[in-house]
Amino acid sequence: MSEPSASLSDLVVERVDFGIFVLDREMNVLMWNRFMHDHSGLSAKQVVGKSIFASFPELPRVWLTRKLESVFQLGSFAFSSWEQRPYLFKFDHDRPITGGVDFMQQDCTFMPLTREREVVAVCVTISDVTAVSIVQREREEAVAKLQEYADRDGLTGIANRRYFESRLRDEYARWQRYGGDLSVLLFDLDHFKKINDRFGHVVGDTVLRVMAQRVAEVVRVQDTFGRFGGEEFALLLPCTPLEDAMLVAEKIRCKIGDTAIDVQGTLVPVTASVGGACARTGVPAYEVLINEADAALYSAKRQGRNRSVAFN
Repeated sequence: MSEPSASLSDLVVERVDFGIFVLDREMNVLMWNRFMHDHSGLSAKQVVGKSIFASFPELPRVWLTRKLESVFQLGSFAFSSWEQRPYLFKFDHDRPITGGVDFMQQDCTFMPLTREREVVAVCVTISDVTAVSIVQREREEAVAKLQEYADRDGLTGIANRRYFESRLRDEYARWQRYGGDLSVLLFDLDHFKKINDRFGHVVGDTVLRVMAQRVAEVVRVQDTFGRFGGEEFALLLPCTPLEDAMLVAEKIRCKIGDTAIDVQGTLVPVTASVGGACARTGVPAYEVLINEADAALYSAKRQGRNRSVAFN
């Protein structure tokens, strides 16, 4: 029974749909199954008895050596997920190129082979998890897109109020801990209700979108520009003193008001009023910054609109 049993076990090893190879302490290959042959292009005859690195010099030598050495020393299993290391061997996969992966994604198991309690070799298995990895990546991308949509204003595409306030809360906490400068601008379009009444809400929506695009052109990467509600917008300026923030306010005001917005051949003149405030000793919470910027904004309105005012 021993010979047929051995033949059956050999047949199973050859036919299983995952890679199996065995290495000794010197990293020489002792066994190489058909899966490894089919995907590497090298037969058992070509690799057995040689160092794995001689046949595959592109393998991560330091990482693989450490992984195997831990198995030899501890006598316990070790694992590697595709999420930690996408692949060990650069094998082709049979998935569509739209999946976004260049090589077969692999899970690896390192199993000690013992004789009289001594680890004499390590059996490594390679599982093709490309399909699983693609599905998971697609799921993560979908979740990221949903999160992005949840943080964006549906009309203008910039940050919504919820996301803006979360960023302001985080930046205010950073300022409290490390100091420095932090400013906030609030601005809205002057007489926007008259624009809606005269031209209609479709034109009003277009004006808001174009205005947001214009402001986005002058906003830095580290700033957060969001729609606060209706025709009111906010700009978070980390590491920016109020004096510099008011220069930005003037740039925004001019960017909005210097050129009328063309809506299907109709020129719609638009101006904006801006209020600014900054974090400083005595400001107990980030909400106070919003209130102070809002007070400055309404001061600009009372002074005749189309101007920038800092909270004093």
